[in-house]
Amino acid sequence: MTKELLLKITFCLFVFGFCLYSYIDKQNKLTSLKIYLPELAKTVDIIKADNNRLQFEIERFENPAHLMELMRSPEYAHLKHPFVDEVMKIEEGVAIKEKEDVHPLIKPSISVTVGSKK
Repeated sequence: MTKELLLKITFCLFVFGFCLYSYIDKQNKLTSLKIYLPELAKTVDIIKADNNRLQFEIERFENPAHLMELMRSPEYAHLKHPFVDEVMKIEEGVAIKEKEDVHPLIKPSISVTVGSKK
């Protein structure tokens, strides 16, 4: 009976040691993630700040006043805005109607502006 009791105690100690090792391993992984988290948060903040800066530059570039300044510069002086009668439109439905194998979900009534006439 003492051998059986000794075997049970040894098994219980082994299971307890395994559970303790597993718990400590999980705590170590959690601690390493807690150490890594501020570095990751700093990187995310840098990326967000960079995105905000780039968005501001895009909005500043697309500002109509800036585009008018570009239009007045000699680099873009050769460009001009086309008049309404110079814009040529091609109806998409014409090209699709010529095809026989048109998918039933395609709507052929969309017009596409291709370019301007000279």
